[in-house]
Amino acid sequence: MGGVGYLPASGTFASLLTCLLLWPLFLWRSDPLDQTALAIGGTILFSALGLALGRWAIAFFAHADPSAFVLDEAAGICLTCILLPAHGPAQIAGKLLAVFLTFRLFDITKPFPLRRLERLPHAWGILADDLGAAVYANLLCQLLIRWLAAWPWHAPTTAIQ
Repeated sequence: MGGVGYLPASGTFASLLTCLLLWPLFLWRSDPLDQTALAIGGTILFSALGLALGRWAIAFFAHADPSAFVLDEAAGICLTCILLPAHGPAQIAGKLLAVFLTFRLFDITKPFPLRRLERLPHAWGILADDLGAAVYANLLCQLLIRWLAAWPWHAPTTAIQ
């Protein structure tokens, strides 16, 4: 991912880079179903690359979950974006901000059973905890986005007669 794996806080920078890559794609395809299709494609692409290169990364970096190997974060960000509604630049920016913050929250804290998923063999251990964090993050984003959409400032106004 362009060397961001070598930066301190590599998972955070990889997640941010993925959101920045998704931003113009989501603007280009502003329909939420098109965004979901792009997110599914990204999830599949980054997961497949992570699984294909995972054994090599484990051997090269001599660690079961090398922090410099960040394709799992990219897959997690994409999975978090699936089925989240957003129309227009401001909503897309808000969606990506929520995706970034919630994914990092769950990826860092690793609530049950995410820590156990890290113990899976080979590249599955690298990828599975991030995909699990993405599921938690997606559910929280679904709640937040729909809750915020229900606030009075989003309701249509009617003239008082």
